[in-house]
Amino acid sequence: MPLLAGGTDSRAVIVAFGDSLTAGPGVDPEFRYPELLQSALDARGYSYRVVNAGVSGDTTSSGLTRLRTVVALKPTIVILELGANDGLRGLPLAASRANLEEIIVRLKEAGIQVVLAGMRIPPNYGPLYTRQFEQMYRDLARRHDLTLVPFLLEGVAARPELNLEDGIHPNETGYGIVARTVLETLEPLLSPSPSGP
Repeated sequence: MPLLAGGTDSRAVIVAFGDSLTAGPGVDPEFRYPELLQSALDARGYSYRVVNAGVSGDTTSSGLTRLRTVVALKPTIVILELGANDGLRGLPLAASRANLEEIIVRLKEAGIQVVLAGMRIPPNYGPLYTRQFEQMYRDLARRHDLTLVPFLLEGVAARPELNLEDGIHPNETGYGIVARTVLETLEPLLSPSPSGP
């Protein structure tokens, strides 16, 4: 996980904080969504440094345990993408929600703007669990006045040509779509660079 301080890089920091969907296993680093987001921001003249803080297998609970390392980067914005592994494992939604809420509150207390990435899951645990899982993100965004990416994998999920063989993780083309989805939500929150557009 590349959490180095960045030397003399004085740009504001955006942390992509998530699980394997952010980490991008099976895809060359330059084609993972945080790196593609960095390229898009650079092309538009924004002065931000995107840090990929994705860890494969992370649940909301394990994300909470490493929150301190994310806060230590002193980001301006955190793109919070956690919960998919909770849902795929059928973990109790009350616990997942409480973990996400604690992460959100602690980030906001540190003066960090949170962009929440919504997730959906297959209906393995029944329609009620599936609906409540999706609603969890909308409820948290409304409760904490967060900018919400309604579904991180919009236009990518369940499309074999846009995913790796596991059918879950985006391939290079899929991550291009994910990066555009995130940028569309993120861009209104960004401060223009003095040399930017």
